[in-house]
Amino acid sequence: MKKTLFAAAIAAAFAVSMPAFAQQKYQPEYRLSTVLGTAFPWGKGGERWAELVKDKTQGRINIKMYPGTSLVAGDQTREFTAIRQGVIDLAVGSSINWSPQVKELNLFSLPFLLPDYKALDALTQGQTGKELFKVLEKNGVVPLAWGENGYREISNSKHEIRTPADMKGMKFRVVGSPLFNDTFTALGANPTQMSWADAQPALASGAVDGQENPVSVFTGAKIHAVGQKYMTVWGYVADPLIFVVNKKVWESWSKADQDAVREAAVQAGKEETALARKGLTASDSSAYKEVEATGVKVTRLSEAELAPFRQMTRPVYDKWAKTIGPNLVKQAETDIAARK
Repeated sequence: MKKTLFAAAIAAAFAVSMPAFAQQKYQPEYRLSTVLGTAFPWGKGGERWAELVKDKTQGRINIKMYPGTSLVAGDQTREFTAIRQGVIDLAVGSSINWSPQVKELNLFSLPFLLPDYKALDALTQGQTGKELFKVLEKNGVVPLAWGENGYREISNSKHEIRTPADMKGMKFRVVGSPLFNDTFTALGANPTQMSWADAQPALASGAVDGQENPVSVFTGAKIHAVGQKYMTVWGYVADPLIFVVNKKVWESWSKADQDAVREAAVQAGKEETALARKGLTASDSSAYKEVEATGVKVTRLSEAELAPFRQMTRPVYDKWAKTIGPNLVKQAETDIAARK
């Protein structure tokens, strides 16, 4: 009896003295979802997060990346639901793709809300970003850091676009958000929602005339090769990325490992954002030159040229501000106005 009690006491003491992570039940591998692979900043950000996590947790947390949203058969709009359900353990996801489930994320897609990178940083790194993280937490995921897919520029196979009239009647592939439909319709275009897998053959065959995507996606996916000969830089919306973890997975980790995963996400997010912006700044426009080298005409609109686009899409902005939440939109506008 005494031996039994002694053994139990020793076991209890040993359990108390064990590091917290040793008492947790960790999976051999965790599934990380991204839309794009490592040919793009997005995929490189996911890859970097996995590397940093493995290093910072001394190999306790091993992450395998699944690009192409392959864990949900390529359906980008199902990704957020799959994270909540546990089909996906971690993700570096798009605010646009998750907006059908989290209406507040439509904020970044309000037409012409974000005039420059400082404005985007003011939102993600300021009070607005904190409020959005609270919203995501209420929706059952743990948000850790921001990354960036980038400003979405427009391209087409027909002609140069300098005015809204140049878009009239043209068919554009847009992402799966009603807000994008409303924006392009307001400009006189004919938007069509489709997955990127369907968009490429549609562009190549001429079934659709154009598309909108960040410059890094245009070059990485070789969109010039499917008949896109004209690009207009108008910066009408930006698409930040969000590093998140499934809530149950997060709670299964020790506090030390949670901190390590968060630190890794913040670092990977900063590195990924720098990659996404490379060649797209006033001091370095090399990304645009890379597009031009493929034979594409790049048109960069002036503030005066952007004015009619803003004016025509303002009713869309006002309509969606009500859906997103007037207080959140006001907070965003305040953060942007104070950015300088």
